[in-house]
Amino acid sequence: MAKERKFVSAGRPSEKDAGKTPKGRATGLRIIAFVLWLAAFAFQALAIALLNGVLYLPYDQTMLLIICIGLDLVCVIIGSLLWKRANRIDPASAKNKVKFFLWNNMGVIAAVIAFLPLVIILLRNKNLDPKTKKIVSVVAAIALLVAAALSIDYNPISQEELAELKAEVGDDTVYWTRWGRVYHLDPDCHTITKSATVYYGTIEEAVEANRHDPCYYCARRAEAEQ
Repeated sequence: MAKERKFVSAGRPSEKDAGKTPKGRATGLRIIAFVLWLAAFAFQALAIALLNGVLYLPYDQTMLLIICIGLDLVCVIIGSLLWKRANRIDPASAKNKVKFFLWNNMGVIAAVIAFLPLVIILLRNKNLDPKTKKIVSVVAAIALLVAAALSIDYNPISQEELAELKAEVGDDTVYWTRWGRVYHLDPDCHTITKSATVYYGTIEEAVEANRHDPCYYCARRAEAEQ
C-alpha cells in the first residue's frame, strides 16, 4: 500500500505578510537580528562587569557568568538565523564583492564581537579564581565556536542567482521536503515519493527554505521534454 503524502503550502496566509514586498520582509528580519545582536553585546558587557567587579550580585560568580554567556549565545544564534533567512529573501549582488561578503558573514562578525573580548579578558584576568577561570573560559570559547559555526551561511545565494532561478522556473510550482538541499519540479519524483510531508510553493519560497539547487532527476526530465 502506497504511503499517503501530505502536501503543505509554503505560502503565508497572513494578510500582514502578504502585503509586504520581499525587500520589506527582509528588512524587518534584519532589524530584529540587529536588536538581538545588541542584546548579545549587552550580555557580554554584563559578564565583563561581573568579572571586573564593577557589578556585584550576591550569587555564585561562575553560575552568573555561564548564564550571561548562555543568553549571549542564544541571542547571537537567533539573530544569525534571521539574518541568513533575510539574505535568502533579498540577497546581495555578487557584483559588489565587499557587500556580498559582509552580508553573508554578518552573523560570524557578530559572534566574534559578542564573545572574543570576553574570552580575552578571561584569559588575562589574574585575580579570578583558577577553577572559575578555567570553567568559564572553556564555556566562552565553546560558545564562540558554536555561534560562529551556526552563523556561517554555507550556501549563500546572490541576487543574480535568484534572478536566474526565477527566469528558469518562472511561475511554476516547485516542491521540497523537510530534509535536503534541493527543490523538485515534479511532485511525483521518485526521490520524494516516500516523504510523509512535501512542501510546495514558488521558487522564491523554495530559496527562502534554503533549497536553491534543482533535483538532478527533475532537471534531466525537464531537459528531455523540451
